Amino acid sequence: MSTSPASGTNVPFSVSFCHRLRFTEDVLGVDADVLADLIEASEDRQPRVQFWLDECVANANPDLKQRIHAFCRRHAARFHSCGSPQLVPGGEAIKNDVHILERMLKVMNEADLDRRSYVIVIGGGAVLDAVGFATAIAHRGLRLIRIPTTTLAQADSGVGVKNGVNLFQKKNWMGAFAVPWGVVNDRRLLETLPDRDFRCGFSEAVKVSLLKDPAFFDWILHNAAGIAERGPEAWGAIEKSALWHLDHITRGGDPFEMLEARPLDFGHWSAHKLEAMSAFTLRHGEAVAIGVAVDTIYSSFVHGLPAEEAALVLQALDGLGLLIDHPALANTEELFAGLEEFRQHLGGRLTVTMLERIGKPVDVHEIDRVQMKRAISAVVDRVKRNSPQSERFSASGMGGHAGAACRPSTEPSGSDGL
Repeated sequence: MSTSPASGTNVPFSVSFCHRLRFTEDVLGVDADVLADLIEASEDRQPRVQFWLDECVANANPDLKQRIHAFCRRHAARFHSCGSPQLVPGGEAIKNDVHILERMLKVMNEADLDRRSYVIVIGGGAVLDAVGFATAIAHRGLRLIRIPTTTLAQADSGVGVKNGVNLFQKKNWMGAFAVPWGVVNDRRLLETLPDRDFRCGFSEAVKVSLLKDPAFFDWILHNAAGIAERGPEAWGAIEKSALWHLDHITRGGDPFEMLEARPLDFGHWSAHKLEAMSAFTLRHGEAVAIGVAVDTIYSSFVHGLPAEEAALVLQALDGLGLLIDHPALANTEELFAGLEEFRQHLGGRLTVTMLERIGKPVDVHEIDRVQMKRAISAVVDRVKRNSPQSERFSASGMGGHAGAACRPSTEPSGSDGL
């Protein structure tokens, strides 16, 4: 035995998780058993289940609450339903008001939810984020089932392990890592999504293909028109993107971002700053597309990415209808502040992912401001050249589902980045 008054030990250990991802045509209809099967009993006791619903999605789907009630009645022998679905504001509004977070926790407490209870949240990425955070801190973690209703959330953030809300005017400043009990990507719930928001999800598909899978990128490039027009190709892109994000989380070795590199945040240091600079009138998917374009061109200037490959990336983003002009791009000094915010959020030294080739990312720790300004200017010149004045950015479009009474300047973004 040690006679020293001071002692200690380091004991590495790991915890086993299971990530359950499902793809359905109609999760509250013909595929309802897929959802019901995710709700497991514990010690032969009926679990308690509470539904949370994005009000934008509810407004766009007037029968959705009735369909949820019908689902609960049909499976009443399997679980106890805790009242009517709880409605919450859609878009970034839910993440900007901590009082909504407090209300969610009160409702969960009044429903007597415990660690074996299930919260099923249906909505865009921001709603998944906020309800997911409340679920993660209630009793130190309830069981969360996400049903994303945007292409952006289905292709990326809905599959992730991050939750959070905004605080101190900083995106996702308060949040937690928590593996969802299950995720269901359902086609029917995307039907009311406006075309602009539908296209936005595929910027994340482009991003992950550039990092992980050159063949997938080539497929997106050659099927961009069909994807943008909501053809059958869109569903293949969503599923492939979701599976690549899932693979990175479950096999990448750093699901909770303890290391300095965050390769899935390619293009995101500027995207999140652009969102804030535009007061969230710029969609997250559009901001990511701009950020990916900027970092791709920068990679061709500084890190050896062949110019012809960079041109193909811009062609793909253009084909998906994602590269648009925005006045915020002119304010490069404010945009550069996003680099420091990006570093602070993770801690340690600045680490940004760039490209040496499509499918060959590289982590860098310094940014050449002169070359980055060149890259930003190149993107601005391209979008202005390709878009007539009448088609350039307008803040009149609102986020959410068609017919939804969503507030302006909201975007179902999620925690895919910061």
